[in-house]
Amino acid sequence: MACGPNVAHQFNVSCLKPPKDGALTINNILTSNGGCNNNAENTAASQNFGICKGPQVNVSCKESCGNGHVNVGKESCNGHVSFSNGHGSALNKENDNLDVLTSKVLIIGATGFIGHFVAQASVKSGRQTYAFVRPGTSKQKVVQALSDSGVHILYGCLEDYNSLVRAIRQVDIVISTVGGPQILSQLRIIDAIKEVGATVKRFLPSEFGHDVDQADPEEPALTFYIEKRKIRRAVEEAMIPYTYICCNSIAGWPYYYHTHPTELPPPSDRFEIYGDGNVKAYFVTGEDIGTYTMKSVDDPRTLNKSLHFRPPHNFLSLNEMANIWETKIHKTLPRAVITEDDLLVIAKANFMPSSIVAALTHDIFINGCQFKFPIKEPQDVEACELYPDFKYTTIEDFFSQYII
Repeated sequence: MACGPNVAHQFNVSCLKPPKDGALTINNILTSNGGCNNNAENTAASQNFGICKGPQVNVSCKESCGNGHVNVGKESCNGHVSFSNGHGSALNKENDNLDVLTSKVLIIGATGFIGHFVAQASVKSGRQTYAFVRPGTSKQKVVQALSDSGVHILYGCLEDYNSLVRAIRQVDIVISTVGGPQILSQLRIIDAIKEVGATVKRFLPSEFGHDVDQADPEEPALTFYIEKRKIRRAVEEAMIPYTYICCNSIAGWPYYYHTHPTELPPPSDRFEIYGDGNVKAYFVTGEDIGTYTMKSVDDPRTLNKSLHFRPPHNFLSLNEMANIWETKIHKTLPRAVITEDDLLVIAKANFMPSSIVAALTHDIFINGCQFKFPIKEPQDVEACELYPDFKYTTIEDFFSQYII
């Protein structure tokens, strides 16, 4: 098997030496069913929480933030935090053109991989930015970093409907970046937006990948997409103003066994090439995903549409990406062939989340799911065409950060 870092440990497989022709193949020796062993976050709230611009604070019911607003979090009967005395919307209901400096944004999932890019971009854009964070989260350092950057921290959770409604009442724009296990929990967000009403000018559900109405990956990724489609239909049925973010692939070498490829540098010993390596995909950095997302949230041209990210200079095959990296490091690396069957075996192993990543890798680099369909107006728009003045990061520039 052409094994990259950690893959043998993940799938309990043997890494075989390459045959004489230099090509590496996988012997289908998956012996572990695998499983997800995520540590559950502590959801108990032992004290009252409030919000204040900048650092997160704990306040009693009579304390206030320095700006004079009191936002008292009272522990509910199930141990979660709810809020009272929230800020009113800065805009009246008749204003359909949100001002960049006065619109308020709530990000649900801001401590996650994509969420923190969106939160950073929201703050940078000048919008008042709120993060909806579970009490007792294990990601305290991430929460602190968000707070230090100017994000308002609102404690609550999707299971506590009242805390969700009270948080949404404070903003004009709601962005969800929740992960796979919580996709269907967004139905609660939809219900809360319906209850809050017309003050919510835009909802961006957790998409941030392929157009789920166009792509049909193998299982287990297909079930994931079906759940996302259910959220889309629920948003549309509720007539909530929306934008679907279809950002395609995040920049980085697309390791088939790693959820977040940007957390790893490009290969230093050999490339793992899927199929013949000639199927192309679109690559966008996390920072650019955040920036394009925030440009779209109050743009009337993206209202009730899918926004596709198709940067022309980042439409690359794996062979082209390998050549770019080899030019950077002044070195030629061998290619390890990962076949279509190899990816399907890993997908069928039902080892989460790696099996989902393998199924999506198959859909991208074998099926070519990102470019098989045209962008059709009026329901689809493309980010580079809407925002031609924004200079996105090329893969050449992105790879340069790994050069010492």
